[in-house]
Amino acid sequence: MEVRKKKVAAAGRVIMDVVQAEWEPLSYWELDQRLDRAVEEMIEADLVALVQQQSASVTTQASQQEDSEPPDQAQTVTVTPRVPESALQRSHITEAMEANPNVQYVTHFLQSSTTCYSKNRLSGRARLSLSHTVLLSLTLLSKRISYRSVSSSFHLEKGNIHRIFFSFCDQVITQQDRIIQWPTAEEALQHLLPLSSWLSRNEGLEERGLPRVLGVLGDTRIPIRLPAGKPDSEGEAPEAKKLKNEPHPDSWLNLELVCDDKGRFIYCHISKGSEKDRGSALAKRLQQHPEMVPPGTCLIAGVGYPLTEQILTPFSTGRSPQENLYNRSVGTHLGRLNQVVADLKERFQKLRYLDMGNYDRAKAVVLTACILHNVFLDMGDVTKGLVERSIVEDLEEVNKDASGVKMRETVMNLLYSALESGTK
Repeated sequence: MEVRKKKVAAAGRVIMDVVQAEWEPLSYWELDQRLDRAVEEMIEADLVALVQQQSASVTTQASQQEDSEPPDQAQTVTVTPRVPESALQRSHITEAMEANPNVQYVTHFLQSSTTCYSKNRLSGRARLSLSHTVLLSLTLLSKRISYRSVSSSFHLEKGNIHRIFFSFCDQVITQQDRIIQWPTAEEALQHLLPLSSWLSRNEGLEERGLPRVLGVLGDTRIPIRLPAGKPDSEGEAPEAKKLKNEPHPDSWLNLELVCDDKGRFIYCHISKGSEKDRGSALAKRLQQHPEMVPPGTCLIAGVGYPLTEQILTPFSTGRSPQENLYNRSVGTHLGRLNQVVADLKERFQKLRYLDMGNYDRAKAVVLTACILHNVFLDMGDVTKGLVERSIVEDLEEVNKDASGVKMRETVMNLLYSALESGTK
């Protein structure tokens, strides 16, 4: 009797678990996926029924017309059935893909790469061709639109578009070392710029010992959605009243770049907003590998970056004509980097705000955009963006190396003497 009671109780628990699992509310993600799938199946069923109905109607009309006309007056009747909306969408997508040289170029770029991904297709429940995948992904990168908006155009569920897009990003990222490369000594000689623009117009002045510029180092912020679980600084931190107008440090990514004279990126580093690096990793790397900056060349960076023998920064405040002249020369190069960043954000408008709280995914999108920036420049496609007016930050010089201070003083004096001799 006791054994039977235990068996009945166990069976009851099993039944209750089944009922609970059946009636337990779905999570938001599961509900959204099921709704997308159901709507897709309904649309597909309606389209199939519509095509069948139109085909039957065409057959009936042709048969009736043949019966009503005499044999000698019978004419050939051509009836054009209505094209389903999904077919029209696919036709428009194919036309857009064929008319877009960027899609064709990136498709060929990925096909020619040697990766573990399929040469023809990327992962995802829907088996999209590589060219359609490129068009979908470039659409998401170049515009500030949601997955749902793209899903209606490509007739795919939102969750599948998410998987296809990040599979595309993963494949592009595998080409990072091939596309974003630090130039060798021989290559660097082909991309050097004079420290000051007027030096190039005065023959022989660049031979006075002034270094030439190999690249410009700087950074920009990429806003992202605050990760779930991050505390509100206004309610947690004791100094919240002072910082209530400032965003949470992890609500953006730090994108650190070095660009050459053509605007291509030769260095790219992405970190969380709360990670204060500001060039220290690159400065350490240059100390370990001094051949990266050949003799007689230098990098230009803004205030707040390490001042070394290889990285020259402006004076925080110019206090003399010599310092002001030096700052103006350096500022021209910093303005060039600001333009390159504006071009990047204009081409890939998704970088203006990444609606994702996952750091790794946000980093993948930013890195993909930087790699494709170089790819498009290589094909000759140039996009010009509007440089945003930056807020003047009250930054202090940090990490001033003794050799860097000496190098800056030497360059400043050489620059000023070259100006004086050129004006005489």
